[in-house]
Amino acid sequence: MSRRQYALPQRGAEHPPDDTGCTVLHVDMDAFFASASLLSRPELVGTPVIIGGGGNRGVVLSATYEARKFGVASAMPMSRARRLCPRATVIAPDHHLYSQISGAVMATFETITPVVEPLSLDEAFLDVSGSLRRLGNPAKIGQLIRDTVHDEQGITCSVGVAPTKFVAKLASGLAKPDGMVVVPRDEVVTFVQQLPVGALWGVGDKTEETLLRLGLHTVADIAHTPVDTLRRALGESAGPHLHDLSWGRDPRHVETQRRERSIGSDETFEFDVDDPAYIHRQLLKLSDRTAARVRSAGMLGRTVSIRVRFSDFTTITRSRTLRDPTDVSREIFDTAKSLYDALGLQRARIRLVGVRMEGLVESVGAPIQGTLDEPDHGWRDADRAVDRASARFGAGSVRPASLIPDGYRDKRRDEGPAKQRGKERDKELGQERGQRGPGLPNG
Repeated sequence: MSRRQYALPQRGAEHPPDDTGCTVLHVDMDAFFASASLLSRPELVGTPVIIGGGGNRGVVLSATYEARKFGVASAMPMSRARRLCPRATVIAPDHHLYSQISGAVMATFETITPVVEPLSLDEAFLDVSGSLRRLGNPAKIGQLIRDTVHDEQGITCSVGVAPTKFVAKLASGLAKPDGMVVVPRDEVVTFVQQLPVGALWGVGDKTEETLLRLGLHTVADIAHTPVDTLRRALGESAGPHLHDLSWGRDPRHVETQRRERSIGSDETFEFDVDDPAYIHRQLLKLSDRTAARVRSAGMLGRTVSIRVRFSDFTTITRSRTLRDPTDVSREIFDTAKSLYDALGLQRARIRLVGVRMEGLVESVGAPIQGTLDEPDHGWRDADRAVDRASARFGAGSVRPASLIPDGYRDKRRDEGPAKQRGKERDKELGQERGQRGPGLPNG
């Protein structure tokens, strides 16, 4: 959404927009991952920068606005991004840094209001209705947030101020970068109905195609289409929902507690893979990573799902619901491996695999069912020992032995260096077994 395409009536400073009743704020960091990465690279500010994997098989995590002018966008294959903007500097992601800054930003939000609904690391909804007496009107609070984030974190954010979540999110998009847009209550309908149908929340490519096929190009077109027509074209729930949005109606409240629906991890390979043993090792690594995130979130998962993307970008998913919810790495891996083996892919060339836990429930108070063949100090105890070691020595300090040698890549390297690496890994393996201690299962 650009300022040129959609705009509210222009007002001078002496006639600011009326923000009465506009107590929902949507705050969105500007090019968050790129901005955070440039804090330690100030010489690159103002130049095209891409954040993502260095290899051509990686994808773009974020890009500065200078790179976006060339068409670079998040989730784009890195090979294409390099072609679009060959002069861009590519920086590897620093997820620890992003998590730190995000935590500090969210803490700032919580000093404004306790009613904060994070959507991701870099955006959140705030309900400031309880903060007006203390901090002033909504627009003033929005400016306070922008100033505080910039002063304390060195990055900028854009703020949408509106009566509802839907309109506030649209407004923050219009405000980018580094701005604030207030949508007064009596201008909501005009503001929303000037938009193209693709701007509505929940309208993806297929829904947009359906709407355009019906001759509906703007939100105003949807607003003046009978609900029954929309229902027949889009479904029982989607049709009425889009009709409500077209009139600016959004009854949802800002939710203080927003539970994650799923937790998972993917791996895109540097080259297409057709070795089942290698895929199994990647599934083990992803299962370990996913299980650690589930435990860190204080959750258990009922359903294990895998995602497999082939060299032609065809993607399939498979899932299985367990008898009892779990956060145990080994149980997740066994299920993921079984799901993959059941596909019978033989030597299919694979580009990406992923493991995800769904059906999450709070781990506190949930029943934990042990298995008959689990030793006294079993997999669950081993996982928690690994968590403690990782917290102290860093992620990956303890890992399954089968993940230490990378035979699939070693076959493509010179024998001499490979043998030396093997010796070093054997030494690491011995150290890691010593860290696990007696009674804990290896692997």
